[in-house]
Amino acid sequence: MRSLEADADHDSEYNHWQTIRALAPYLWPHGRSDLKARVVISLTLLVLAKVIGVYVPFLFKDAVNALSPSPQLDAVTTAIAVPVGLIVAYGIARVLSQAFGELRDAVFVRVGLNALREVAINVFDHLHKLSLRFHLERQTGGLSRVIERGTKGIDFLLRFMLFNILPTLLELVIISVAFWINFGVLYAVVTFVSLSGYILFTVKVTDWRLKYRREMNREDNEANTKAIDSLINFETVKYFNNEHHEVSRFNSAMRRYEEAGIKSQTSLAFLNIGQGLIISVGLITVMLMAASEIATGQLTIGDFVLANALLIQIYMPLNFLGFVYREIKQSLVDMEKMFTLLEQKEEVEDKAAAPDLELRGAEVRFENVDFFYDKDRQILKDISFTVPAGTMTAIVGASGAGKSTISRILYRFYDIAAGRVMVDGQDIRDITQASLRQAIGIVPQDTVLFNDTIMYNIRYGRPDASDEEVISAAKMAHIHEFVAQLPDQYETMVGERGLKLSGGEKQRVAIARTILKNPGILLLDEATSALDTHTEREIQSSLKSIAKERTSLVIAHRLSTVVDANEILVLEKGQVVERGKHQALLALDGKYAAMWKKQQEAAVMREHLADLENAMPQTVVEDTPKKV
Repeated sequence: MRSLEADADHDSEYNHWQTIRALAPYLWPHGRSDLKARVVISLTLLVLAKVIGVYVPFLFKDAVNALSPSPQLDAVTTAIAVPVGLIVAYGIARVLSQAFGELRDAVFVRVGLNALREVAINVFDHLHKLSLRFHLERQTGGLSRVIERGTKGIDFLLRFMLFNILPTLLELVIISVAFWINFGVLYAVVTFVSLSGYILFTVKVTDWRLKYRREMNREDNEANTKAIDSLINFETVKYFNNEHHEVSRFNSAMRRYEEAGIKSQTSLAFLNIGQGLIISVGLITVMLMAASEIATGQLTIGDFVLANALLIQIYMPLNFLGFVYREIKQSLVDMEKMFTLLEQKEEVEDKAAAPDLELRGAEVRFENVDFFYDKDRQILKDISFTVPAGTMTAIVGASGAGKSTISRILYRFYDIAAGRVMVDGQDIRDITQASLRQAIGIVPQDTVLFNDTIMYNIRYGRPDASDEEVISAAKMAHIHEFVAQLPDQYETMVGERGLKLSGGEKQRVAIARTILKNPGILLLDEATSALDTHTEREIQSSLKSIAKERTSLVIAHRLSTVVDANEILVLEKGQVVERGKHQALLALDGKYAAMWKKQQEAAVMREHLADLENAMPQTVVEDTPKKV
């Protein structure tokens, strides 16, 4: 099985610019003039904040020069009038720069959060559109981690790239021009060289460090997948006393994550030291140049202060830029994987302008159907049968014969290789998947419930149903009496995958859910094979009540549950080897008759063992203390 990390580690195929281009439409959304206006206003505020911010050191320079002794100004003017005005202007400019920055963030926040929501919704929706094959081959823990990190990456990118990197680059241009104008070409060259060296060093080292981040992501996915898989299968872990084994597997993945993290942090120290060295060399060089010109009278003390302030104003965001660049590169790596999911092609798609299913009588027909999961392993071969409207057809056979595959094909989880599947004369490939699935109700062998209330799980069959309709469906499924006895009744939480309910109770919830859906076609996929005989009989009575006047396709393991079917199909190695009613198949004395005989003998043996157990005398063991 390929991991998500393996799928996404292909920088040459899916680079960072593609990721940014994929995000761009969400920041300039079609049909949202209000959000577009916010983008324009935000950018205007950004420019204003940076222009005023760069002008602040010039006000500071003028204030310093004004405070310096000058023969042109009297003592009172020097000490009070000019400095007060400049200092007040200096303070106001700093406040305005900050205020414009805060307003920019406040205006843009709706754009950013809307983009984040839309991307998350699109990814989530696309995952639900992908085929069953995709989800069977993927690991839920890894998928959830990719989406989580991807959305966080988008949030970081929007907050820092738009309003930190772009403003910083704009500020660098403005300050470099200011150096050229006020101090000359040599100062601009030294500044440019130090800035270029800083940026080049940051980019190169950060790109080198990214391999450690990818390794951390890979091991984080692996550890998270193992943890979720282990916790979901909590009972199995307990059955086999394998807690230590699970902890050991998780520890192995976390140890690899730890090693990758150590490498990442060590390389970060090297990056920070190098950045600090480059900044210090540039700062010392410019300050020495300015100091020498002050000594010769070419520059004033105010110019020295201005040069220092401009350099600090450059290097402070540059220092932050190093951190932001690293984080943005890491965010882009995380986003790559999420946007790669959006590139995953839908295996089963509706045709352009496909109509909805017109359900008239709900006749189901398979015509010469071939199907395979892999081309070298065919599952179904030339399958043909018809389930007339309002009748029941059963499909039986050994495990692996292809029974459950038929149900997945009817739901159009997969497209067939040859032949046709028809509902009321309409090829299911020509109609919308939503309308097809709306017409089918299923009670599966393994009912998996959401970790929510009983009310929610029954209402899932029709989310807009009223409480009264839910309770009516529960009564028809013979589960209302059980629910009414619970302390929280229909608000009772069923636990992860419904583990707080027994197998029979979960099946009744599934039946109630299907009753509420009120489908024209009923699909029972070995709905009682995992239950005991007594519970099976009770569930069968519920199933018979909802199967009346519906087209029913029953996939069965226990033949006793399908003796009343209008037709029984016997599958073997993906082919129909026998068909007919129960008595006719017994008279044929073939595969079906052999299966029936074997199951009847097993049932007699179970009853005999139960009789023996009931007849055995009960031994009472008294727990009394013994004298020593």
